[in-house]
Amino acid sequence: MAQEQAPPSGPDLTQGVAFDALVDGKLVGHVGSEEVLLVHSGSELFAVGAHCSHYHAPLADGIVVGASVRCPWHHACFDLRSGEAVRAPALSPIDCWRVEQRDSRIFVKEKHRQAKPQTRAIAHAPEKIVIVGGGAAGFAAAEMLRRRGFGGSIVMLNQDAAAPIDRPNLSKDYLAGSAPEDWLPLRPNEFYAGDNIELRLNDEVVGIDTKARQVMVAGGKNLTYDRLLLATGAEPVRLPIPGADRPHVHTLRSLADCRAIIEDAKGARRALVIGASFIGLEAAAALRARDIEVHVVAPEQRPMERVLGSQMGDFVRALHEEHGVAFHLQDTVTAIDGRRVALESGGRIEADLVVVGVGVRPRLALAEQAGLVMDRGVMVNAYLETNARGVYAAGDIARWPDPHSGENIRVEHWVVAERQGQTAACNMLGLSERFDAVPFFWSQHYDVPINYVGHAEQWDEISVDGDIKSRDCLLRYKKNGRVLAVASIFRDVENLRAELAMEQDAIK
Repeated sequence: MAQEQAPPSGPDLTQGVAFDALVDGKLVGHVGSEEVLLVHSGSELFAVGAHCSHYHAPLADGIVVGASVRCPWHHACFDLRSGEAVRAPALSPIDCWRVEQRDSRIFVKEKHRQAKPQTRAIAHAPEKIVIVGGGAAGFAAAEMLRRRGFGGSIVMLNQDAAAPIDRPNLSKDYLAGSAPEDWLPLRPNEFYAGDNIELRLNDEVVGIDTKARQVMVAGGKNLTYDRLLLATGAEPVRLPIPGADRPHVHTLRSLADCRAIIEDAKGARRALVIGASFIGLEAAAALRARDIEVHVVAPEQRPMERVLGSQMGDFVRALHEEHGVAFHLQDTVTAIDGRRVALESGGRIEADLVVVGVGVRPRLALAEQAGLVMDRGVMVNAYLETNARGVYAAGDIARWPDPHSGENIRVEHWVVAERQGQTAACNMLGLSERFDAVPFFWSQHYDVPINYVGHAEQWDEISVDGDIKSRDCLLRYKKNGRVLAVASIFRDVENLRAELAMEQDAIK
């Protein structure tokens, strides 16, 4: 017998609810079978879809800022008037309903059409835009160009064989076997034709002439551009050791990489992860979900200590050990001889599958060849434009002036790359938007999420609110008394508020 679908929660909003039924300005109810979030902000009332369009997080658990609502899980932001996803990682809008107030009761009426984003007239609008790279930044830029009404040519050159995908899922649910592959594409294949975006896969760009405004493609005709976005991303660091090129040794960056790991995992009894990075440990957790014995080798004293500090590092290690992961820290791999892995300490580990997660390096060769200003990345201004007029850079390769830290920074975060792609798109259309988003990333280890906002390469103090071992904490990373970053476990609202305070330069 088929299982009955659970009814939507909360009151029927079409029948009206008392104004004082809203708690902190929010109430979840339903219209028909759809859950709806009712919001009172300032003097306005809004009714929108109750779940984030990214990973379906409950927006009622987020925060309302003016006429917007922010997702508690991954910090997407939606316009309450139009439903537009104004801030990545969400890309799709949420539904909106018309609201009426009669005396002290609120009634939700029919859905209203989502208004298209307002764009002002663009002087000297470009006709041809070329995007080099099909990752987070490249895709977000192409999508935003069309969203902002750009009607010219968009060509996206992707060296990968797959259309843009949700890369964070590769080391999490998809690798663990709990998410199907059809969840991975950021948009279905028909999206590109429907929005007239020429997506070219397996296309290698071999050069850029910024004076002639041309992109040279291997084995193909040169492309002329009016605006160019470099979003070449990063590539995994490969170990210069004997045996690193063996078929059962993998990096994890692309869909093809992940498919290969999954295939090898089918017959594996033991896996070795080299590196205690976020990617490495997420892969370790995913392989444990497949009931594979997992060993982790890394030179650090604690996993992720460089980013999260010693206390969080100890917690992460203990969490993985609770799930059966064996650590070999302060050690390195010197050779891979068949299924036998040699360690610098003299130890040996037998492994059917090896995953190398020792970091990535930005793909800078094209930018260097084009004569762009470099500083451990491609230098861009506050509008993400390089020293070459009409050439922008976004994502893992871009080093930008961060107004929150007061430094030029480069980060390798998925959400940052998407948001930079969106901002670069607006600026290629002449909208002059500064990139001032606070960096954000999340990491998932089993059922424990770690959210991190800000950017702290160094700190002299970490203050802990709550208890890390109890998985209920918020850590503030400070230098000279100033909070540079915040990490949290199951403190979603506080993490969102910390992000907002950083935006307003009011973090304490």
